[in-house]
Amino acid sequence: MTRRSDWPDPSPVSAEGPAAEAPPRSGEGRVAGPPGGGDPVARARGICLALLAGTPRTRRQLADALRRREIPEEAAAEVLDRFEEVGMIDDALFAEAWVESRHHGRGLARRALARELRTKGVAPAVVDEAVSRLEPEDEEETARALVARRLPATRGLPTPKRMRRLVGMLARKGYPEGLALRVVREALEREGQSTEEWEDHVPDIP
Repeated sequence: MTRRSDWPDPSPVSAEGPAAEAPPRSGEGRVAGPPGGGDPVARARGICLALLAGTPRTRRQLADALRRREIPEEAAAEVLDRFEEVGMIDDALFAEAWVESRHHGRGLARRALARELRTKGVAPAVVDEAVSRLEPEDEEETARALVARRLPATRGLPTPKRMRRLVGMLARKGYPEGLALRVVREALEREGQSTEEWEDHVPDIP
């Protein structure tokens, strides 16, 4: 492969984005035409720099963007390989940061986090490694905090309805059925409500 003198500087990438400067923007936030004219490698590089300037992205996300811009496959692969080599694309770091951010920011559990990472093209082994960093104890603690925040809004409702709403909320965030039922039941029982007779009224979590 021909060595190109105009590759991005391989200095470390900060949490805010790549070290290289993104192309200028014009109009309503749209990226101005990438430099390089008809050179597909230069065009691909400009597109990737612009996208990475906004937020970290996976290799698959960038590859999809290049495909939509009709960048030839060989040119796209050359750019993506080089960006990986200099650390501007790192799916493992992306996945680790995603798990940290989405768990603490949105309260998502491992199952939901894994699903999101897979849709972004992160390899299964990388997904497994990233979500495994989230300890079961941390997941349960977050589930309890979510229920505690939502609980006051359900007061005055019949017990079965409270259970369905709270368990459903945890289910949408990826919590296992057993954990969701246990956390909700304990929270309601601390308020003096009996839940045992109503557990059959709670739909199964897929």
